[in-house]
Amino acid sequence: MTTGMIDVDDTALAFTDTGGPGTPVVYLNGQFATQGYWRRTIADLGPGYRHVTYDERGRGRKSRTSADYSFETVVNDIDAVLADRGIDRALLVGWSYGAYAAAYWASRNPKRTIGAVLVDGAMPYDWLDEVTEERIRTLFRRLRWISPVLRPFGLMPRLTPDQQADSNIELGRIGEEKTLGPVLDAITVPTRYVIASGASFGSQGDEQERIRANLDTVTTRNPNVKIHAKVPSNHGAILRKDHTTIAAAIREITTLDRD
Repeated sequence: MTTGMIDVDDTALAFTDTGGPGTPVVYLNGQFATQGYWRRTIADLGPGYRHVTYDERGRGRKSRTSADYSFETVVNDIDAVLADRGIDRALLVGWSYGAYAAAYWASRNPKRTIGAVLVDGAMPYDWLDEVTEERIRTLFRRLRWISPVLRPFGLMPRLTPDQQADSNIELGRIGEEKTLGPVLDAITVPTRYVIASGASFGSQGDEQERIRANLDTVTTRNPNVKIHAKVPSNHGAILRKDHTTIAAAIREITTLDRD
């Protein structure tokens, strides 16, 4: 196993690479989450795979801060990680925000992508409006009091409340039907969704379930994209409670690639 830092642009990303000859799996974190969230899925898959995890800019305990936290840098940083680790083709697994990054990268790089597993994210839906945007900004302003306490443990990013809000609002824009829909339609590699149930942090009412229901239009248009499973846990608990299902989706794509 190798750990270290990957230099990219004005920052550096903390990574872990188990190495070995197995299928390379690159894990993409939730918006402000860390690579440690994947430990259960990695344990389920075992040493037959090569597991690569890393913390995005300003996340975790070691990844350094940056002048640019845009979604485009998140997608481009995947290239930097693969180049540093000498990986030509990878299977991407992304949760929440990371699912969007996986979908965009897979759509742009079909020859370098074995497949993708999108965990309760990258679901096209027009949920962002002025009221929601203000709600997001208010939420992150309120969290500023607890952030300094949680940051030393890697539980909160080193982004300001405004930067966190901007990132979340940008996610709403790139996830709009007119923007994300064509990205998903263009995917030509096996892609599987594992979706949660119920609400997520910051959502209201049945908002999250309406977003998930919209996936039917995606899978109808593109036969490469399928829903592997809908699990009973919610958005925040899915990696902890349904890691075996996520691992099964990864194994399914690995088998398709070998066949």
